[in-house]
Amino acid sequence: MKNVWLGLLIVSTLLPSFLHGEAYTLESLIGFAMKHSTSIKKSEAQVELAKARRRESKAARLGSIDLVASYTHYNLPRTLAPLTPASIMTDPASVPTTTNLFGTGVGYSVPLFTGFAQTRQVEMDAIAAELSKSKLALTREQLAYNVASLYLSILALQDMLKAQIRHVEALKKLTEVIRKEVTLGKKAQIDLLKAEKDLYSNLAYEEVLRGNIAMTKAALASLVGLERIGEIRPVRVLVQRPRYSIEELLRGADSLNRIRIAELNVKKAEKGVQKSLSSRYPQISLNAYYGYNYGVNDGSNLYSGEFNSQKNWQIGLNAKWTIFDFGKRDATTQQARIVRMEAAVDKEQTLRDLRKSLVDAYEKMKQAYAEYRSNLKQHALAKESEAIEYVRYQSGVSTINDLLYAKSQTHLAKARLIESKYNYQKERFYMDYLLERGVK
Repeated sequence: MKNVWLGLLIVSTLLPSFLHGEAYTLESLIGFAMKHSTSIKKSEAQVELAKARRRESKAARLGSIDLVASYTHYNLPRTLAPLTPASIMTDPASVPTTTNLFGTGVGYSVPLFTGFAQTRQVEMDAIAAELSKSKLALTREQLAYNVASLYLSILALQDMLKAQIRHVEALKKLTEVIRKEVTLGKKAQIDLLKAEKDLYSNLAYEEVLRGNIAMTKAALASLVGLERIGEIRPVRVLVQRPRYSIEELLRGADSLNRIRIAELNVKKAEKGVQKSLSSRYPQISLNAYYGYNYGVNDGSNLYSGEFNSQKNWQIGLNAKWTIFDFGKRDATTQQARIVRMEAAVDKEQTLRDLRKSLVDAYEKMKQAYAEYRSNLKQHALAKESEAIEYVRYQSGVSTINDLLYAKSQTHLAKARLIESKYNYQKERFYMDYLLERGVK
């Protein structure tokens, strides 16, 4: 993962601006989200969980040391330790016996050979740890793109609101001019009614834009992890003809985390197949014990009521080799192979999906560029047409409908121009997301 996020994660430099109500920047919001987003925290927890599981599987190879204790009541007396011929022949009546046997000691058990099952498990957990890191990096990329997308939506809505306010002010001035001319008898009353109707319609749309801005800011605040979003600073948008080579981009796809995740899943599945074959080998383990047995001599003993203890220790090897299990091992191996096959298919599909996504992103960038250039020209023509219609209306050649239509077309072209500019930038950010370049 590239170090594009390094500057974004220095939250200590960002908090002062948040606390003092200064304008937010895109970089500051992304950096804050990287530290406080619940999706990031969840992914980081998955990384720690994978590391813990890896430590657990490595520690399992070393076995365990246990403190053990037991209590057993017998209906017949039992000796504190196994009898030997020497103890029986020497003084059988003095051998400690009890019906209430206590035992305490230390035991150690360790698997010596598991058919490489533990080794494969350690390798699988190591791969799982790498998987969690790649998924975390991909989650960060996704979060950055989502923040940037909402941020640009707010900027677009704010620019559209500014244009709408200017449009409303122009309609107010036009309405006042028409009102004066109606008073002087130069214009008909119907012209004033139509102008006022158009004015009120645009006033309502102005409130709609304000509401959309508030809702989008609330969505961004929730995503980032803030209570509210205040003023935001604009970003520089440079609309240029996109030039990408899909084949060149795909040649560098191996370094992308989405591809690495697919490859790691294949490796993990392969280790799963190898682990499933371990049950075909013998299983060997070592067990050791050192402790004491305690008990009070029963009534039949020569020393009835006397408390005795006996030291015991033992060490042994256990081996088990399953030679027939009615097809259970074969079924387990078959399942592991199916998982491996699915992982390989998923990897292939991931590459295909990446190609499709890159092609889609590239084509949408070209479309956004063409749309912006078209809207730029349409806006210039609409402004020119509006100026002509105003002169024609003042000269009595055209009607108020023609003028209002021309003004609405100019305003609509302006709105489309604003929207297409930010849509182009969104597509650029989406391409950065696909290439895991982060938001600069």
